[in-house]
Amino acid sequence: MRNLLAVLLSTMIFAVIAYGQDNSVADSIVGEYYTDHQGESSKIRITKSDDGTYMAQVFWVKNSTDKAGNPILDTKNPDKSLRHVPCDRIVLISGLKYNAEKKRWGDTKVYDPTRGIRANVTCEFAEDGMLKLKGSLLGFSQTVFWQKLN
Repeated sequence: MRNLLAVLLSTMIFAVIAYGQDNSVADSIVGEYYTDHQGESSKIRITKSDDGTYMAQVFWVKNSTDKAGNPILDTKNPDKSLRHVPCDRIVLISGLKYNAEKKRWGDTKVYDPTRGIRANVTCEFAEDGMLKLKGSLLGFSQTVFWQKLN
């Protein structure tokens, strides 16, 4: 009986430790990033949502206003209700999930505001520490890199 109790207790401790390690790996994506995509320099913040998924939202764009000083809006968004959102507040990814087996994030879509399209996305850290995002749509894919700032 003692042996069974010891095995159960050690199994529970191992499970808690393993869960904590997976959680810290999954949470390593949280932070601020810089990217220059198709001539657009911007900063993105990735946060963890209450449901355990991750969200990426723009918080700075180098050229966020037009010549008249008006904010540039997300006019290419296929969701017409979001076309009034300023370019420095666009949500690029929501519902991003970590897959511990594949050691990457995915299972959602990324929004490309420069083209107004949504594509399947996977994210993983490259060897140089950059966040590698691969968007795929209809058999075509494009990879971009975000530099982690903090």
